[in-house]
Amino acid sequence: MLPPEPASPTVPALSALVPELKIMAGAVTAAVIVAALYFGRDILMPLALALLLGFVLDPLVTRLKRWGLPRASAVIVVVALALGTLGLAGVFLGTQVSALSAQLPTYQSNIKAKLRNLRESADKPGMFDGVVKTFDAVKNEVDRSTVPIGHGTGRRNDAPAPVQKVEITERGPSAFQQAAAWLQAGAGPLATAGIVLVFVVLVLLDRLDLRDRLLRLWGGNLHRSTDAMDEAGARISKYLTMQFVVNLSYGVPMAAGLWFIGVPGSILWGALAAVMRFVPYLGPMISAVFPLALAFAVDPGWSMVLWTLALIAALEMLSNNVVEPWLYGASTGLSAMSLMVSATFWTALWGPIGLIMSTPLTVCLLVIGRHLPRLAFLDVLLGSQPALDTPTRVYQRLLAGDVEEAIELAHDQTSDHASVAAFYNETGLPVLRMATSDHASVASAEHRHRVVIGMDALIDDLVDQFPEPASASVPLPHAICIGGKWEVDTLAAKMLAHALGAQGQHAEIRPAVNVGADYIARLDLRGAQTVCISYFSPDPQVQARHFCRRLRRRWPDLKIVLALWNAPAELLDEAACKALGADAVVTSISEAVMRVSHLTGIEMKEGFLPAPIPEADAERLAALRASGVLEARAQPLFDAASKRAADIFDMPLAMVTLIDEAVQTVRGTHGEIDDARSTPLRGDALNLPRELSMCGHVVANGQTLVVPDIARDMRFAGNPMLRDKGLRFYAGAPLRDSAGHVLGTLCILDAQPRTLSQREVRLLEAMAHDLMETLRAAVVQWSDGTPVAARSEAPASATVGQMVPSAA
Repeated sequence: MLPPEPASPTVPALSALVPELKIMAGAVTAAVIVAALYFGRDILMPLALALLLGFVLDPLVTRLKRWGLPRASAVIVVVALALGTLGLAGVFLGTQVSALSAQLPTYQSNIKAKLRNLRESADKPGMFDGVVKTFDAVKNEVDRSTVPIGHGTGRRNDAPAPVQKVEITERGPSAFQQAAAWLQAGAGPLATAGIVLVFVVLVLLDRLDLRDRLLRLWGGNLHRSTDAMDEAGARISKYLTMQFVVNLSYGVPMAAGLWFIGVPGSILWGALAAVMRFVPYLGPMISAVFPLALAFAVDPGWSMVLWTLALIAALEMLSNNVVEPWLYGASTGLSAMSLMVSATFWTALWGPIGLIMSTPLTVCLLVIGRHLPRLAFLDVLLGSQPALDTPTRVYQRLLAGDVEEAIELAHDQTSDHASVAAFYNETGLPVLRMATSDHASVASAEHRHRVVIGMDALIDDLVDQFPEPASASVPLPHAICIGGKWEVDTLAAKMLAHALGAQGQHAEIRPAVNVGADYIARLDLRGAQTVCISYFSPDPQVQARHFCRRLRRRWPDLKIVLALWNAPAELLDEAACKALGADAVVTSISEAVMRVSHLTGIEMKEGFLPAPIPEADAERLAALRASGVLEARAQPLFDAASKRAADIFDMPLAMVTLIDEAVQTVRGTHGEIDDARSTPLRGDALNLPRELSMCGHVVANGQTLVVPDIARDMRFAGNPMLRDKGLRFYAGAPLRDSAGHVLGTLCILDAQPRTLSQREVRLLEAMAHDLMETLRAAVVQWSDGTPVAARSEAPASATVGQMVPSAA
């Protein structure tokens, strides 16, 4: 029997080369794409420019189509209007250029005089003339000492014969040749413009078919492809619109300022400045040359030049630092570095047209990278969002031993927070979670040491920055924070002790040790009412139960809070808490502060927050009564909106609420929450006092409110009405009238903790806006000349709380 053949040595070698092969394949693919863009620019450039113009003109075509005009006719009208506008602008600017060219000969004397003065000033001795003369003298001496023997003997016959200069002048081109040259030079741009015009018409006519074909080419997930195309279109449209507004806000003041200064052709230069700003970076500099040169020629002195230069500098500063950041915002989502690199790249490929189109083309690449996982590196390279979130940045600085940078990042974060507990929740705990996750997998002993030492120094710095307030005359009960097992447990306990101290409760720290009879015997808990035990272990049941049992045996009246930072969801309910022997289980610093304050009976600075009353509430209430939302006929609209919200967001309960002086009234509802209670929770059971309602906070702040877990939010966990009804998730968007008054909310609720993405939050806000638009249209249809309040089921002076929905 033959022995088995050994495994082929090429198999591991090939598997080891897979990353290198992927990199090589990616590099070759990128090179092929760049070569195709360069050599195919004669076709791709007009097509890309036509698509860009299609983004600009399509909204007008859509508007005409909504007015009843067929799409083909709408396209013809819009293209004709665009060409007519360009033609009129060209004629007007040509007239300005003609009038200006007729005036230029009159300024020749000023130009000659200024150039003569500049030449005379240049010939006068300057500050470096002495240095230059000394250098020339030394150079001449050196040259004389190096003259070869036999040269420069002083004999006249040694001098070379003078050279005669011969100049050949060609005959100028004839008028026919000059016209032919101009026609040849303009043939290329005219042909390109014609191709672009044809492409624009085809894009506008077949926009839907073109979109379907792009979706088919994209392939894969239709949801992801649709989101990518929608996002790219929205970003490019917003960028072009804002670019037009920015250019207009620059060109109009430029024309007015030049007219006031007295520079001829001010309208021409203002229009040129507005148009040239479509060319990034180079356009503003080119447009500034012409008015400066004309001011130089017109004014015998220098005042006009200086005023023109000051005007251009002031407009540039105002536009770059105020107008553009205010209007652009995050319209493109590109970083400043990616804008510069993309401008250079597309200019090298496609010339000036590539420079103009660099931003829209790069936006398309950014969106593709955001929605296509294989090209996600484009989002990282081009996007304006930070490549690393704050916890990851702090963790990386600690791994690198850059403690000062980590502390600086912490200072930047804490400057934006009202309490240090927020920083510990959002940054401190995630850093320790990452350290825990890497502890046994990739972290070396040196890395662990750096993280522990650096995080300890960071917390000490924050303790100095946010010290514990001066103690009162009556000593406050204090808590003991104990690390459960690891060094990171002790660091979390230290953060919790600091957060408690900043809240006004004195807290002490005990390091992590192995729990035993000797440790319990030495543990000093005199004066402490609460013990907080910190665990980062994902399975802390055995250690936590053992620790709690020993503490109960020694101090039966002690309140125990288990801080399970990485615990699974099954350990967070009330039954699991009792099984572990604790009084409360928390997962965040803020929740721990709240639980400790509740257990010790201390009034918190930030606890349950009743819904505040806005200053202009009387005006809002008047708008509420006059808006039509109190109409009984509005009930079906509210019910339909609630049903749609519940279905779209897959929530068990959705409702429309209105807020009057003292009551939150549910006016539309759909669904119910059944969490094993005797009676399912329906919307009509949430007619609450205003101060206890979460919708009251939306009305007061005028902003959408999302609470992922009510039971673990310091603002609402102590609310007795919410706690008794078992609500855990809330998201509410404001219902605004045309004047901006917030009348109520469209909200979704659940008995389980949930989260909403930013897109889902914007969708909820859009649905609330649509509901109010529908309601306004319905009020107009109901209108018969009688005021809305007089037609309500209740008197105009009735409050929302007194209104009874007809569907109920």
